[in-house]
Amino acid sequence: MNFKAVAVVILCVVYLYSLFLDLLRLRSRRSPIPANVADVYDRDTYLKWREYQGEKVRWGILTAAVGFAIDLILILTDAYAAFARLFPDQVWWQLFAVMLLSALATLPLIPFAWHDTMGIEGKYGFNRTSGRTFFGDKGKEFILQLLLMVGLASMVMGLHRSFGDWLILAFAVFATLFLLFITFLYPFFSRIFNKFTLLEEGELKAGITALLEKNGYKVRAIQVMDASRRSTKSNAYFTGFGKMKTIVLYDTLVAAMTTDEILAVFAHEMGHGLHKDTLKNHILVFLQMLVLGFLAWATLRHPEIFRAFGFEGVNYGFALLLIMSVEFALISPLFGLIVSWFSRRAEYRADRQAVTEGYGAALISALKKLSRENFADLAPSPVLVALEYSHPTLSQRVAAIQAHAGKAAQ
Repeated sequence: MNFKAVAVVILCVVYLYSLFLDLLRLRSRRSPIPANVADVYDRDTYLKWREYQGEKVRWGILTAAVGFAIDLILILTDAYAAFARLFPDQVWWQLFAVMLLSALATLPLIPFAWHDTMGIEGKYGFNRTSGRTFFGDKGKEFILQLLLMVGLASMVMGLHRSFGDWLILAFAVFATLFLLFITFLYPFFSRIFNKFTLLEEGELKAGITALLEKNGYKVRAIQVMDASRRSTKSNAYFTGFGKMKTIVLYDTLVAAMTTDEILAVFAHEMGHGLHKDTLKNHILVFLQMLVLGFLAWATLRHPEIFRAFGFEGVNYGFALLLIMSVEFALISPLFGLIVSWFSRRAEYRADRQAVTEGYGAALISALKKLSRENFADLAPSPVLVALEYSHPTLSQRVAAIQAHAGKAAQ
């Protein structure tokens, strides 16, 4: 079998699939806005959104094409094997060489990211990132990416050498634990890029604390992140395992929303906790890791695969690239379809929790503000929603919230 030809065909299929999704996004710009969310944008803002969406998607298509061309050239020219020969002929150094070249291959895309952030986002009033912050972030992202990929490839190497044909289960267990560890470290990674301050005492802090403690949660801290240094867009999230939570609010969210709207957002997030959605997501992640473990096992059993790309034998770094960028990339849309369906159901449940807490109207108001501030697509293609949306559309959520509120009032 010509393994290189198969890899090239799969890369082309994956690229064409992503192009298909982008074309659906462009087509969505012409869809009529549902009546229940027609008040999100006025006419001038809607026309501005259409221009913004068009520029973002078209620039994304160009960026993806350049990334695809780089990947194709590296594969066709056996560049990974040639680069690895510049390093000591030891297993770990060979692994590191491939991961380093993979990280270096992302550097040509920085000018495209610059135009996206400083050009498009700046043009429409979203960007607040300085040039110094932009390049500082990119440097940190490069280092973190390299460390994580080298760590993951080293884990694959260690598991394969230790467990042999038991690699599938071992990989699933250790990869899931690795992802949980990264989730645990996320607050520390965030501090590399942002500054955090404690939320001031007052109505908002008292309301969030009371809401969570009423439902059995303990609040470790409520922090405000300086997201406005980079963007005008808003968000909020929980961190921490179990019932002990640290709450992070973007400063843009605090500035843009009322106390009730922010409480509605956290009633929704609390709904995820009460329904154990995080645990369910971990189970889905474990199933995906089983599949990745099988792909790793099947790939590493055949040294001839690596020889097809210029290597003399198995290279664990290149194995990870093949698994993630070629093999799993081919079947990931199927997983995306399933995971997105479960995720959308979970969002509806969490919205109902906000209604139960008495924040239905405030949640609708908050969601509309978030959509307006984030320039959300109000009428995406149903095909696009089914294939990759982790949340229902704003119109679907508003209709479901209103229906549940109506039943609760009866």
